[in-house]
Amino acid sequence: MSEFIDQCKFRVHFADKEEHHDPRERLQLMKFPPEELFNCFLGGRAYIDIPGIPSVLMGVARPVQIVVADEDEHSFSLQEAALERLLLQEDIQDLNVVVVSVAGAFRKGKSFLLDFMLRYMYSHSQSSSSWVGSEDEPLTGFTWRGGCERETTGILAWSEVFIVEKPDGCKVAVLLIDTQGAFDSQSTIKDCATLFALSTMTSSVQVYNLSQNVQEDDLQHLQLFTEYGRLAMEEVYEKPFQTLMFLIRDWSYPYEHSYGLEGGRSFLERRLQVKQNQHEELQNVRKHIHSCFSNIGCFLLPHPGLKVATNPHFDGRLRDIDEEFKKELVNLVPTLLSPENLVEKEIGGVKVTCRDLLHYFKAYMKIYQGEELPHPKSMLQATAEANNLAAVAGAKDLYTRSMEQICGGDKPYISPAELERHHTELRQASVRHFRSVKKMGGEDFCRRYQEQLEVELDETYANFTKHNDGKNIFYAARTPATLFAVMFVMYVASLVTGFVGINSVATMCNLVMGVALTALCVWAYVKYSGEFREVGGVIDQAADILWEQVSLLLFNHREVTSISGNHTAVQPGSQTRKSLFLGNVEIQMK
Repeated sequence: MSEFIDQCKFRVHFADKEEHHDPRERLQLMKFPPEELFNCFLGGRAYIDIPGIPSVLMGVARPVQIVVADEDEHSFSLQEAALERLLLQEDIQDLNVVVVSVAGAFRKGKSFLLDFMLRYMYSHSQSSSSWVGSEDEPLTGFTWRGGCERETTGILAWSEVFIVEKPDGCKVAVLLIDTQGAFDSQSTIKDCATLFALSTMTSSVQVYNLSQNVQEDDLQHLQLFTEYGRLAMEEVYEKPFQTLMFLIRDWSYPYEHSYGLEGGRSFLERRLQVKQNQHEELQNVRKHIHSCFSNIGCFLLPHPGLKVATNPHFDGRLRDIDEEFKKELVNLVPTLLSPENLVEKEIGGVKVTCRDLLHYFKAYMKIYQGEELPHPKSMLQATAEANNLAAVAGAKDLYTRSMEQICGGDKPYISPAELERHHTELRQASVRHFRSVKKMGGEDFCRRYQEQLEVELDETYANFTKHNDGKNIFYAARTPATLFAVMFVMYVASLVTGFVGINSVATMCNLVMGVALTALCVWAYVKYSGEFREVGGVIDQAADILWEQVSLLLFNHREVTSISGNHTAVQPGSQTRKSLFLGNVEIQMK
């Protein structure tokens, strides 16, 4: 092992830096004070990464990227090897799994909260408040920092899966998951929806991290994201997801609803209450959220203090955090992670093991990487689409009603030329109507819908043309007339060829005549009964082709005859004049 390490490089990671070292220069690590270096490694704030050796084998717990975000392609990929190393460890793979995930907007302290959860899980005195640590102990685990730019991308899991014995003696595996913050400047709505939905689908407890209050847009985004997750599930159960915990950070109204779980419960009851006098849209949002989760809770957490918010060198030491925040933090984390409060992951009422969770991750990622699901859109885009579609529908309805007045079902046959003239006028009027309607989205966005309208108008005109042709008695009689003509020609040909002794040709003519008679009978039955319309359509199509081919032959024959009838007239004492007749046009040449 030592020979292998001597031949490769290793990497030392810190929360705020990454340094590469050659093994021959490993003494450089001694530049760090031994106590700080030891604390960093012990807390997960620093770790050694040797290429080719999984961190699990190195005995170092750290965040592991299980879903990687591709910022250029706006897509996500599952790190299957990392997830397998995590969930297929021999001592946990067959244990029921508890998955606690934190999701929400970016830069709202999700990773910061998860590190306190890690501190609780590593503590040996969970029953008391001492798990929170000493006043001077830096906060380590999932990487976090202050500032306005995002830190976490994709989905990360803690590399150590904790084994916890519940009060009933059953052992479960606890997995902590951190997700990329939503609504940053580099993520689309689809990116946010995919990550939130994926974490909700795979977690037993989803912590929805919000700041200061629960606003209506927070509920609408939750509705969108959970519906996107429900679409991806193969079977939709009565309530597809388990526990949703609203965590309201920086709560500023303790005089209305006290900090903690009880104040959160009374606050959330009022916020998610469905009232008779509410607008239908507001009612639907609340009904949807209630229909998605088996259990919904809320915890109100105070602001951690100005030192936390404004000090760029804050490293999570408790001495810099307000007492009120620490007091409520001591209550929050056990609410989620104490053995008696752990919620095992279930899908369809069946508990999920770590091995099962791996398969669900793979299946869900395959769905989100495909094109089966619709792409969620921003509120502006969705509103602009609805606005333009309504304008298209109104303009098309104007065209249809006007055309119905000209060639509708109870109107007589109209000549094709006149029908086309009306179509051109009404098409222009319909497009003008569309352009006159106030629409959202801008000129380029609306132009696509105008083109869509024009295509739909042309398709509608084609249907009106067919309907109008059906009123023409000669057009309607084309199929039977063609079949009668075929039978008559074949009958005459049969008599002539039989008379001169060409019996094989006569037999063939009789066969064709029989086929034409059968087709005529079938066509008449289809028109009378309305059954076997596909067969009738094939007969009509064959008759049309035959009619057009014969008409073309007759036209060509007449044209050739006209050209061959060109004449030259020479009169005594006059100039020679040549006349060429093409159809009905006479061309005179000197």
